Amino acid sequence: MTLHVDLEVFQQTYKLKIEHAMLDFVNERDMPSTIRDAMIYSLQAGGKRIRPILLLAVIEGYGKEIRSGMKTAAALEMIHTYSLIHDDLPSMDDDDLRRGKPTNHKVFGEAMAILAGDGLLTHSFQLIAEDDLISSNQKIKLLSLLAKCAGPEGMVGGQVADIEGENKRLTVDELESIHVRKTGKLLIFSALAGAIISGASEEEQNKLENFAHHIGLAFQIQDDILDIEGAEELIGKRTGSDESKQKSTYPGLLSMEGAKGKLQFHLDEALASLADLNMDTALLEQIAYLIVNRNH
Repeated sequence: MTLHVDLEVFQQTYKLKIEHAMLDFVNERDMPSTIRDAMIYSLQAGGKRIRPILLLAVIEGYGKEIRSGMKTAAALEMIHTYSLIHDDLPSMDDDDLRRGKPTNHKVFGEAMAILAGDGLLTHSFQLIAEDDLISSNQKIKLLSLLAKCAGPEGMVGGQVADIEGENKRLTVDELESIHVRKTGKLLIFSALAGAIISGASEEEQNKLENFAHHIGLAFQIQDDILDIEGAEELIGKRTGSDESKQKSTYPGLLSMEGAKGKLQFHLDEALASLADLNMDTALLEQIAYLIVNRNH
């Protein structure tokens, strides 16, 4: 296949559609106005929407109907948004800003921020379950995989390990284990969900999982680098927070030069995973480069 869609054009097109899908779903439901406002506030806070874009890019690469993945993509971004609301809480990272705007708990209070996150999490599963563009078998696979990747075996477990790793000097292997779960698992879901919706073989799914594993680690290494070298006005929150919390980071363990070398290693491994896939991989390659070259 030779589709060769430009990532910037693809992002501009589907980022808006994903955002509209999330807002439509929340606005259509019967709920108290306060929690609706809190949920919408964080859904509208912006962001690159890299996870749902990756999911849709896999579907595009297989030449399948993009709209069949829209609700799953929206559900995935709702889960990511819930995780950010909770991460910012005083009991967690205690951040006042997210993408240059006051964090959810600063606007709505801690209790409502927790409930807004809970609402986004639970509603995401409803969104997939009610999707009439995918089969029942696909729904079961997607719901099971999403629960695994977002729950205590995945993102939640990674957050636990991250909290427990504060004020400790972790090994590189321990740090990678945290980030595979905290950041990597939802990216793995993104790639695999696109493959499941596209009807890709198990062999193809394994290669896509490996691709997502490596871009997930690259994503976190670049985050650690930006926490030191990044500009606050671009990142939208204070830099240097990892050091102030005495968290282990890739630059701290490997030196900045070593961290950048590790970043390049994971980029190379990710790109190698795309070889021999029965799809156009141009968008996935562009996503990998976007992750390692981003400045916020």
